[in-house]
Amino acid sequence: MTTRPLRFLHRGAVVEITTLPPMTTVLDWLRLDKRLTGTKEGCGEGDCGACTVALGRVKDGRLVYEPANACILLVGQLDGAELVTVEDLAVGGRLHPVQQALVDHHGSQCGFCTPGFVMSLFTLHQEGGGADREAVLSRISGNLCRCTGYRPIVDAALAAAATPDDRFTARAAETFSKLQALQDDADLLVSDGDGFFAAPASLDALCALMEAHPDATLLGGGTDVGLWITKQLRTLPKIVHTGRVAELRRMTDDGAMLSIGAAVTYAEANEALSAFDPDVALLLERLGSAQVRAAGTIGGNVANGSPIGDTPPLLIALGATVELRKGADVRQVPIEKFFLAYGRQDRAPGDVLTRIIVPKPAAATDLRVFKIAKRFDQDISSVMMALAVTLEAGRIARMRIAFGGMAGIPKRATTVEAALAGLAVTDEEAITSVVARLAEDFTPLDDHRASAAYRLTVAGNLIRKALAEIAAGERSSTRIQPLRGGAHAA
Repeated sequence: MTTRPLRFLHRGAVVEITTLPPMTTVLDWLRLDKRLTGTKEGCGEGDCGACTVALGRVKDGRLVYEPANACILLVGQLDGAELVTVEDLAVGGRLHPVQQALVDHHGSQCGFCTPGFVMSLFTLHQEGGGADREAVLSRISGNLCRCTGYRPIVDAALAAAATPDDRFTARAAETFSKLQALQDDADLLVSDGDGFFAAPASLDALCALMEAHPDATLLGGGTDVGLWITKQLRTLPKIVHTGRVAELRRMTDDGAMLSIGAAVTYAEANEALSAFDPDVALLLERLGSAQVRAAGTIGGNVANGSPIGDTPPLLIALGATVELRKGADVRQVPIEKFFLAYGRQDRAPGDVLTRIIVPKPAAATDLRVFKIAKRFDQDISSVMMALAVTLEAGRIARMRIAFGGMAGIPKRATTVEAALAGLAVTDEEAITSVVARLAEDFTPLDDHRASAAYRLTVAGNLIRKALAEIAAGERSSTRIQPLRGGAHAA
């Protein structure tokens, strides 16, 4: 590898770092190294939003600002971006429009969470064009406040939208030019002597590095790996980031298949996947927060193999395939066979998950996706189900049902699928009898999210619900409306 130091933009100047402990988070760098303490440390796992900062990047030929959780974001991931913190907004004693609106509308009490709200709303403000209540609620779904109440915060966000221009807008062309100048094809490597953080710029370089260091940790968005550092207190001496590999950041659509590079984020894949079905759009809206969706990758969600990951059940129901590469060898595996056991996937040391190939639902296929959790926003699933069915003459001809939260891995309900084949979709009595056989497919765990009995009952009811909707030809009869308008929730 021909390597160079880490480079990013902060306060208009290029920051260059040559020596860095690989596990250093942006939060620690800001608070401990730079003594910029406006960014707060709360949960340490990307849930509360107190540590939110903004990252400016050039995407599709324009400057885009996205929120990020500094507590689980590693400094190495800043390469090529502009870092903006709450201290950077006011200038010459004049508050940013978002800050001023929060003052005017009494959007802060104790103030601990306020910097995070400011930065989340700053990213919304930079999108321009005004903002409605739904957009505000979606953007702050990853920011928690326990004393102010959200009404004045939302009012402040709507008021700030009336003042669209700020100094960041005024200097956007200059920032764009500076960020463009940071883009190159050189591989990034910074070390503290004991370990390294690497971000190769090509797939060949990434695979060569992983073949040479099969014990290295592959890092996508860091929304899971970041918690290995902050919560599990693991030592990760070698970290290889996928985010600079152009081949892994591509999505292609040939009309029948959607190919999603392993480093494509949830936010970047949102439009293409949401077009599959309204249920998919709702699932992605409920997946994490704006901070998580801007950083987290679908490839990481699959590669880490969590039994409660939100995307694997959907991808299994759609019959997706994962592609892996080790050195120059490439192989493809049906995604349902990729998950072997809890914490174990069909991925050997040195293997790199490069892309996910997703068949688009056929016109004759009905797709239903339900996430059961205690909260609408930013919550972990108790049960997650995706069901794809094709009917012929009103009978079930082909079906794939996949669940998360029901076993140590995301898994198909193969026994139930086989027993449902040939049944009339309107035969509720027969369907109910078959659904009772879910216990042959799954032995769910009892944990603090849900009991095994609850999970089996809910899973069965979700199958019945999906088929009842399909039989009726509508979704609304079995949906409840969330508190905020728009899409229906399960």
